[in-house]
Amino acid sequence: MFINFLHPENLSQKVLRVIFSIYLGVTCLVTIVQFLTEYMTTQDSIVRELQQLEQTVTDPIATSLWQYNSKQLDVLVTGLLKMPIIEGVDIFDSNGEKIISRRSYNQSSVPLSLFDTKSDLKWVLNETEINLGLLTLYSSSEVVLGRVLFGFTLIAITAIIKLSILFWLFVWAFDRFLATPLKELMSQVDEVQLSQNFSKRINLSITEQNEVSKLQDHMNNMLSAMEKGRKQLLQDEQAKRKWLEDAVAKRTEELQILNEKLKDLAAYDSLTGALNRGNFFETARHLFVLAQRQKSPASFILMDLDHFKIVNDTYGHFVGDKVLSHFTQTIQTFLRKSDLLGRIGGEEFAIFLPDTEIEGAGHLADKLRNAIRDAVLEVDGQTITYTVSFGVTSSEPKDTSLDALFKRADLKLYGAKEKGRDRVER
Repeated sequence: MFINFLHPENLSQKVLRVIFSIYLGVTCLVTIVQFLTEYMTTQDSIVRELQQLEQTVTDPIATSLWQYNSKQLDVLVTGLLKMPIIEGVDIFDSNGEKIISRRSYNQSSVPLSLFDTKSDLKWVLNETEINLGLLTLYSSSEVVLGRVLFGFTLIAITAIIKLSILFWLFVWAFDRFLATPLKELMSQVDEVQLSQNFSKRINLSITEQNEVSKLQDHMNNMLSAMEKGRKQLLQDEQAKRKWLEDAVAKRTEELQILNEKLKDLAAYDSLTGALNRGNFFETARHLFVLAQRQKSPASFILMDLDHFKIVNDTYGHFVGDKVLSHFTQTIQTFLRKSDLLGRIGGEEFAIFLPDTEIEGAGHLADKLRNAIRDAVLEVDGQTITYTVSFGVTSSEPKDTSLDALFKRADLKLYGAKEKGRDRVER
């Protein structure tokens, strides 16, 4: 405890050291004042005693001087020096010359300070006072300290006892009312911090209403506010998370829709809505392989619009685009869901017919040719008619790939063109 007092580590010990240091300083100051007061009082008392002695011995010394009785004078001075309060005696004649000068101490141990009393030596003759000289009696600080020492020792012992008792009382009081509650408070705060459970509350063992209990109430209020703020943060975080999840889900859905649209854009011709060349052949190859495995027939129709360049040159590309769109819309009305329609060139189209023999494919080609030939397209007040040539073929056991059907259909189409167009070659 004393080491902690000299080197305090916490607030309560620092406060204890400050208070006890102030009390120690005040006690020492009061003790010093008491000692000085006692010293001055004792010195005044000794001075009065010296004055009384002077009054007692003045007449005998004056008689010895008048009678020139040196022996009697020497006895008187020796007797004075034996008295405890006398440190020295000086006797001077009427001319100021020293007659006797004696000290009770050695020259090697001179007291710290000396004080004296003086009285005139007189003789009365025929009612006339005759001045015989001067008597000086000396006392010292050692005499005063000798008297004061006992009383001062009692004062010092009393002060030490009071200081010790008050020190331990201070220690007990600070430990009971400040240090212990603060340690308990810090322990419970550390427990709350380590557990991260802000619903817990600090509950000190003290029952008195003081600053520590008020601090406990304030900290509990702070924990309540922190718990409320934490719950609010959790609610806000959950709301933000839900909003973010909804936003991500919505964005994902939008991206899926966009991806589907991109797939469509990548798979289909933007003008006619038919499959583009790459997607058409890729899908047709899969269907052809499946037909070969199942040993089912498959047919391939290759179509080319007759004199389409003349249509573009005569009516313009806008009308040409309308013709291509009209063509695909017309033939799609005759196709099954399982049939594939693709645009494989500028005005060249192809149809893959799974599970269809050459007779069925030729019959479909004839229907398509007649429907196109009989159709009339009105564009900006202009009447447009056009025809289509067809090359039709079906799979054979010797075919190993779709390319064989495509080549045969291409030769058939070339033959239809050579034979005057607007016809089906199978």
